[in-house]
Amino acid sequence: MSRVWLPILFLFLTALSSCKEEVDTSFLESYLGPTGIGSDIDLFHSDSTRIKINLKAKKQLEFSNGDNEFPDGIEIFFYDDEGELTTTIKADRGYYIRKDDIYRGEGDVQVENMEKQQKLASEELFWNPTTKKIYTDKFVTIQDPQRLIKGTGMVADESFSEYEIMSVIDSRTIIPGEKN
Repeated sequence: MSRVWLPILFLFLTALSSCKEEVDTSFLESYLGPTGIGSDIDLFHSDSTRIKINLKAKKQLEFSNGDNEFPDGIEIFFYDDEGELTTTIKADRGYYIRKDDIYRGEGDVQVENMEKQQKLASEELFWNPTTKKIYTDKFVTIQDPQRLIKGTGMVADESFSEYEIMSVIDSRTIIPGEKN
C-alpha cells in the first residue's frame, strides 16, 4: 500500500512546488539615475587666490561614476591674471565626463572672446580643462568685427584667442555699418 502512496505523494509535492508565487526582481536591477541633484550651481577654480574659471548652472545631476549633467544649461567664464573676464562659453545643455575630464555643451552653444570681440556659434562644443582646448567637429560660425567665417570642425585655446577651422565653407568680410 505504501507503494501506491509514494507516487501520489510525489505528484502532490510537485504540484505544490509549481504553485510558487512570482517574485518581482526589478528591485535587483542597477539604478542608473542621478545620485545627487544640485541647483543654482556656482563653482570657482582659482590659482594663487585669483579666480580663473567660474562655472554656473541652474541644475546639476551627479552620477555614481562621477559624471555630471547640466540639463538646464551651463555657463563657463574665463578670467585673466588681473581678474578680468576674457571669454564665456554658454550652452543649452552641458555634460561633464569624468573619465575623460571633458565638458561637452550642446544645443545652442555660444563662445565669446571679449578682448578680440570674437563670437562662435555651434551645436556642440567640447572643453578639455587639462589641455586648455575647446573643439568641435560640427558646423561653426565665427564672427569678429571684420569677418564672418563658416566651417566644419574647429580647435581653439580655451580663451578663444587662437583658433583653427578644419574645413572652411564660407568666409567674407563684413562691410562697415552692416547688420550682423
